[in-house]
Amino acid sequence: MNKKCLSDAYRPVPFEREIKSVVIVHRPESSNAVKSAFELSEWLRKRAIQVFSHPQQKLSDKVKKVKESWLKAVDLVIVLGGDGTYLHAVRMLAGQKIPILGVNMGSLGFLTENRRQDLYSVVQMTLDGKMEMRPRAMIDVKVHRHSKIISEARALNDVVIERGQFSQLISIEMYSKENLVGDVKADGIVIATPTGSTAYNLSAGGPILHPHVRAFVVTPICPHSLTHRPILFPDDQALTFKLLKKKQKALLTVDGQTGGNLIAGDEVIVTRAKCNHYMLRRPTHRYFDLLREKLKFGER
Repeated sequence: MNKKCLSDAYRPVPFEREIKSVVIVHRPESSNAVKSAFELSEWLRKRAIQVFSHPQQKLSDKVKKVKESWLKAVDLVIVLGGDGTYLHAVRMLAGQKIPILGVNMGSLGFLTENRRQDLYSVVQMTLDGKMEMRPRAMIDVKVHRHSKIISEARALNDVVIERGQFSQLISIEMYSKENLVGDVKADGIVIATPTGSTAYNLSAGGPILHPHVRAFVVTPICPHSLTHRPILFPDDQALTFKLLKKKQKALLTVDGQTGGNLIAGDEVIVTRAKCNHYMLRRPTHRYFDLLREKLKFGER
């Protein structure tokens, strides 16, 4: 693992960059998000800031769709939507060290914590250099078939191996480094980062991990045996998952997006990504405040 990335892990960094170019990613199914994205683009353009849209979205004839080769010159991404839209923006960045400012236009909005009514005030704070970049660990996943890599992806939240449309439970063998952990018979299994621990992992009965915890959590989905429970692994160890039965099939999902079909003999290898994703937060942001607000944590 990259030692420099490890040394910088989880340390808030003041975001004091002069912002000259911004990509706006919005939730296209939401009329509020579409309207806000257009109005925000005009607001930014009046301040001599170049505005781009997501490659698959259109804001207006005055706003170009960003190209992959242009991303290195982008200073900021603003997301108007829910957590799904945020993850869509993360995939667009493909590992570029560009922070994302999330504004909630959905229901829960755990990643997009800022309220819609605070849109312009929080953007102005960002332009004024009054926000912080908060690092979050990501995970890389590779699928090996007959000793060849057939697919690769990166996730901020989680990787899920599940039975999908198939009716039978799947049997998954799990290794930490080269050591056999055991096999799990279940509807599937969730491998989550600390950021993703409050998503599918939590719904499947897994624990909440503070973002500063250097670990993955592996949680079975509806396991056949009561002895199968969530396990925490150090994030400097590679985890390998194999389908046990010869005629078995499964579905791989990465951050809520289909990552392809798995067949017997495939190996799914999960490792920590070399560098982090960066969220923009107010300096006063506290993680447990977010848990209480969004998940009603601790309420009776």
